[in-house]
Amino acid sequence: MTLMEDAKKGIITPTIETVAKAEGIDSKTVRSCVAKGLITIPKNNRRQAIPIGIGKSMSIKINVNVGTSRDCIDIDDEIEKAKTAEAFGAHSIMDLSTGGDLDEIRNLILKTVKIPVGTVPIYQAAASRKIVVEMTSDDMFNAVRKHAQQGVDFVTVHAGVNLNSLERLRQSDRIMNVVSRGGSFTLAWMLHNEEDNPFYTEYDYLLEIAKEYDMTLSLGDGMRPGCIADASDRPKFMEFITLGELVKRARAFNVQTFVEGPGHVPMNEIELSVKGMKELSNNAPLYLLGPIVTDIAPGFDHITGAIGGAIAGMYGMDFLCMVTPSEHLALPTLEDIKEGLLVTKVAAHTIDLIREGQSERAWEKDTAMAYARRDLDWEKQFELAIDGSRARKIRYSRKTESDTCSMCGDLCALKIVKEVLGEKEKEE
Repeated sequence: MTLMEDAKKGIITPTIETVAKAEGIDSKTVRSCVAKGLITIPKNNRRQAIPIGIGKSMSIKINVNVGTSRDCIDIDDEIEKAKTAEAFGAHSIMDLSTGGDLDEIRNLILKTVKIPVGTVPIYQAAASRKIVVEMTSDDMFNAVRKHAQQGVDFVTVHAGVNLNSLERLRQSDRIMNVVSRGGSFTLAWMLHNEEDNPFYTEYDYLLEIAKEYDMTLSLGDGMRPGCIADASDRPKFMEFITLGELVKRARAFNVQTFVEGPGHVPMNEIELSVKGMKELSNNAPLYLLGPIVTDIAPGFDHITGAIGGAIAGMYGMDFLCMVTPSEHLALPTLEDIKEGLLVTKVAAHTIDLIREGQSERAWEKDTAMAYARRDLDWEKQFELAIDGSRARKIRYSRKTESDTCSMCGDLCALKIVKEVLGEKEKEE
């Protein structure tokens, strides 16, 4: 029995209890939302991952991508990235490895971290053949089953990439065509084999595998725009429509889902994308990388992604995929992972400040910081900071004998007003 089946029967499971407690939400509310597909809790029944709630009234969650490429195969480095991401507050890890022993890498990550782990099985299906287009439908589904058996909590499948979306792509004037790796594998296979996407045509079989292991399906955005000039076009919205239909079928099958969203979107079109996806998917949890709001900031795309993510959060986004400074340039380093994650945590908290169900708890932290700053309580400020060690390092990098910071020293506005008010109170 899946978590969604239990929830539909009115059963509040220990997993639901754990999420409700962590989020400060009534467990009956969480159960009801899981039953409706408004909250997803990715947790394979073969693995004891820490359950996290993604969706309505939940705090914003952050995913970190790790994994080898065929050009850079260093398993130890990727494991260290996964460990660091978990230590710095990531809520999930995705293994996107395409080089080396994929089974070994995945198993090590699953054993190393306690948070949910996601994968993209078509990467392994493609790796089983000399060239991508030679993989078979069986290769695709066998990869999904293998990942499920190993305990993967959620898998990205580009089931919305089908002949309809391909036709829209052909009719479009896109600059960058398809930038999703899984989406490109799927389209190449379809064109070479002159067949529709097996994950779409045999979607019920995919649901059967997911249901057996209570594995969540992350319905991938294979037609996402790769530059802001391609945002909000027909291929993207055609895929949105298909993903909404697939969400509905998964819910009827008692399989949990969330939906992945577009990559590059100018700020004034983010509301349209988010609300459109939410409406078409019947408010399924929405998972976004970014959106990245400008194309001319290589080296700073952790910032462009955080800007887009914060805006998307205003309109209902639920799950952020961290972007690193290496995006579009290279495989990220360990330091890139840290930097990207911390910047994304800033974006996530700004969303929680205005998020239904979470704003009160988020405001408590900011209010506590305000009091700590008023009182020049540096240790409390470091304790409350998203990265206290970094704040401490900056604070003491410019030495001052004053209890204020070195920007103002004894001319600190807070200190001056506090002293003046104190003297005034004594006179009275």
